[in-house]
Amino acid sequence: MKILVTGAAGFIGYHVSKSLIDKGHTVVGLDNLNDYYDVNLKYARLVELGIPKTNAGVSGNLVKSQIHGEQFSFIKLALEDKENLHSLFAQHGFEVVCNLAAQAGVRYSLENPSAYVDSNIVGFLNILECCRSFKVKHLVYASSSSVYGMNKIIPFETKHNVDHPISLYAATKKSNELMAHTYSHLYKFPTTGLRFFTVYGPWGRPDMAMFLFTDAMVNGKPIKVFNNGNMERDFTYIDDITEGVIRIIEKSATNRVENNKLYKIYNIGNNNSVKLLDFIDAIEKELNIKANRQYLPIQPGDVEKTWANVDDLIKDYDYEPNTSIKDGVASFIDWYKKYYRLS
Repeated sequence: MKILVTGAAGFIGYHVSKSLIDKGHTVVGLDNLNDYYDVNLKYARLVELGIPKTNAGVSGNLVKSQIHGEQFSFIKLALEDKENLHSLFAQHGFEVVCNLAAQAGVRYSLENPSAYVDSNIVGFLNILECCRSFKVKHLVYASSSSVYGMNKIIPFETKHNVDHPISLYAATKKSNELMAHTYSHLYKFPTTGLRFFTVYGPWGRPDMAMFLFTDAMVNGKPIKVFNNGNMERDFTYIDDITEGVIRIIEKSATNRVENNKLYKIYNIGNNNSVKLLDFIDAIEKELNIKANRQYLPIQPGDVEKTWANVDDLIKDYDYEPNTSIKDGVASFIDWYKKYYRLS
């Protein structure tokens, strides 16, 4: 298939693009390469895909991979750029769109709310409009476990009410699900939303717990442990997330059109809630460093516990993420040491 992956220089987008290429698909990657976190990490991911840094930074310039040739190309473009996004769709005739581009981060949404509306609302609307106009067969898009907000029923199921988000980031992701439902209903094309649960692993984002804790511990700095450590997360290893996304992309959505089941939502998580303190213990053990823990109150927008019920994913795709924290943490630490050239 010919597939558009937005957010291709991001953490999940990089891994999904690489896996699709390895499976023989033709991929066009798109990213605006913003500076929400260290842009050099984004360029480094693109270099792994064969896109030179010197070419990647030119807006609107479609660059062919030096490793994968015509099979992978990259364009620097923002989803808010309606005109050029429309032109990209017109030129390439994508069969599937995997929208992983978004302004990420719960806490940053308190500081810069406009960035979330621009990228996650306006940008997503532009994606929907392009999918409608150019007869895309299937839109797969990233949602988030944060949509569960104040939900108290554990584990989280997709049938649960998600009308009470507690961050603007979560509200934009809930909005994406509503917008996708509307377009599926009106224009009869399949959309699949994926609620990711606390993703971690090699090439991860520097603003997330795994990276923050490791970086602080290696550099002899204290780690911030919010809610005095009384937090639990369904930590999900990146390879498990990627496998779930790929299975959903590759499975034909034709039967969903025929059965009028155009709109779907899935949790992708490890189906297990891990205490934050146990997660920190695993990092300490792998690094052989004792963390200087700074215990702090819970942050606005944070939830105390997440846990994904993945029964629908098992039923429809015969897939259940299962990488252990021990193995996942070890893999991340190994990558971190190589990337930062640590002994």
